[in-house]
Amino acid sequence: MKRTSYIGLFAVITVISACNSNNKSTDKNTTLSASNPFLKMSDLPFQAPAFDKIKNGDFLPAINEGMKQQLAEIQKIADDTAAPTFDNTILAIEQSGQLLKRVNMVFNLLTGANTNDELQKVQEEVAPELTATTDAIYLNTKLFKRVEQLHQQSAQLMLDPESQRLLDYYYQRFELAGAKLSEADKEKLKALNKEESTLSTKFSNQLLAAGKDLANTTQQPPLQQMADRDARQKLFEASWNRAEKGDANDTRKNISRIAQIRAQQAQLMGFKNYAAWKLQDQMAKTPEAVAEFFKKLVPAATAKAKAEARDIQAVIDQHKGGFKLQPWDWNYYAEQLRKSKFDLDENEVKPYFELNKVLENGVFYAATQLYGITFKERKDLPVYHEDVRVFDVFDKDGSQIGLFYGDFYKRDNKNGGAWMSELVSQSKLAKTKPVIYNVCNFSKPKAGAPALISFDDVITMFHEFGHGLHGLFANQQYASLSGTNVARDFVEFPSQFNEHWASDPKVLKNYAVHYQTGKPMPQALLDKIKKASSFNQGYEFTEALAAADLDMQWHTLPPTAPLQDVDKFEKEALKKTSLDLMEVPPRYRSSYFLHIWSNGYAAGYYAYTWTSMLENDAYSWFQENGGLSRANGQRFRDMILSKGNTEDYGKMFSDFRGHQPDIKPMLIKRGLL
Repeated sequence: MKRTSYIGLFAVITVISACNSNNKSTDKNTTLSASNPFLKMSDLPFQAPAFDKIKNGDFLPAINEGMKQQLAEIQKIADDTAAPTFDNTILAIEQSGQLLKRVNMVFNLLTGANTNDELQKVQEEVAPELTATTDAIYLNTKLFKRVEQLHQQSAQLMLDPESQRLLDYYYQRFELAGAKLSEADKEKLKALNKEESTLSTKFSNQLLAAGKDLANTTQQPPLQQMADRDARQKLFEASWNRAEKGDANDTRKNISRIAQIRAQQAQLMGFKNYAAWKLQDQMAKTPEAVAEFFKKLVPAATAKAKAEARDIQAVIDQHKGGFKLQPWDWNYYAEQLRKSKFDLDENEVKPYFELNKVLENGVFYAATQLYGITFKERKDLPVYHEDVRVFDVFDKDGSQIGLFYGDFYKRDNKNGGAWMSELVSQSKLAKTKPVIYNVCNFSKPKAGAPALISFDDVITMFHEFGHGLHGLFANQQYASLSGTNVARDFVEFPSQFNEHWASDPKVLKNYAVHYQTGKPMPQALLDKIKKASSFNQGYEFTEALAAADLDMQWHTLPPTAPLQDVDKFEKEALKKTSLDLMEVPPRYRSSYFLHIWSNGYAAGYYAYTWTSMLENDAYSWFQENGGLSRANGQRFRDMILSKGNTEDYGKMFSDFRGHQPDIKPMLIKRGLL
């Protein structure tokens, strides 16, 4: 997942408003002292944060001062009596808010990966203030008039293509934020925005407290190995009901109101629902296009899932189980079926996937083979936790292109799942190179023991580093258009594409080495893994489609809809689109769907499936042209990974592939054709 990290004038609003606490920090000193580490740019290589100098108490004063500074900078632009030009308006906006950006990048990382009570207090306090700051910028009438005038005159400005793209980008962002609303409607929107940010913040913290010991998905990894059916049921139900216990961490009231607020925001903006509003700048453009896309997928996915269910029921019957397949049985018996069908045992595979070897001899090795880049670990930079590793990243000519931080082990104070973001954005204008990080949640071994991971975990590492490559290869003038700052239904394309190299024979043989003997994985076992790659795809695709469909149905509610009974809504929504398979629950239930209620994927979770279409079609180009090679990798880097948001996404893809996206390679990969 690419975690949202807004740049420039968008810095912090959505990201920081993603957590909450019931305690205030107003008793803390909020004055920015001369010793505050955020006051100036870090003097470490690539402006990497000086984590050894950053204290909890540094954030609130830096955020407050950052908001103050940016508002003053923005007002100065708006009040400028000179005629608007690209430099005195668009470029000035782009360069505003540097302090706020610096503190946000670190705050975003720590509150996601290494949070504490004091940071959560700060989050609650600043969330509505940050929302108000964003509104003060986007809804500034004088400022928008300058942007609008430039947009209308753009043909006469003779801008270079990237500068024109930046002008179009800002105009659209102002427009979608409500800059054309009447003053009365702006005030209504501000109130809704403030309430939404507060509730979104509360949701995130409720969920963190409710699911500390759980993976953020519905199904839990241990279920695959649990022979005790009662224990399986208890674990599944603990996951399924984590945020629905009627206590302080029950999220249903909050998300029902968030959905209603979003529908009301869309109505103010002149759209029939939230999805129609938010998809304006995406590849899909409309919720109707997403619905049509789903119609092509749901029948095949659910048919395969039902066939898989029959196969699993047959295994249960063979074992004289005497019961009907339930959701908590699926993973356990699917693993039994996989063993019998492919003679593949996860416990047989894990010894060949030691985390460090996967990272250095797999993830990094594939990047070297494709793109010519190399990595060197360094121990001299401060980190925010002892588990974090830092690597210099060098280009093929020996020049350094950035830094990579890896934080791979689960902690109680870390959000679930896996994600990528940045600590420093690439920008030729700012003369900055990218500082990228990946965060995962793998089980940490005991001291001296190897970190053995599953093949699914291996895929996760390749996925998140695909986002990392997208950020590292950024080559833009402006940070707002740089690297992974692209549409939701494009940003997952490079990450999912990078997953393919985990099973490439050359790459797999290089990292799949037994942690004790040092011997490579036997060819017979490699063949088993490859043959089993389409196993259980009906289940996996259906659970993902169900989650994406829930997201879209929540965000196509009309503004007149009353507050929803969350469980009733969920049940009826899945039934409406024939995704109500009892044995295949959604990958995320509404009440713990962090992506859409706090992490910026509202009306956008479909992006994972949409970009699966893109990446499988792109990978088919590689297969047609010799597979893993430096030449092919360079072409992909030049035409996709280094482009950022500087071109139309559809054109970018078709220029690489030679045609518009084809859905067939994705269906073939998943065994649906």
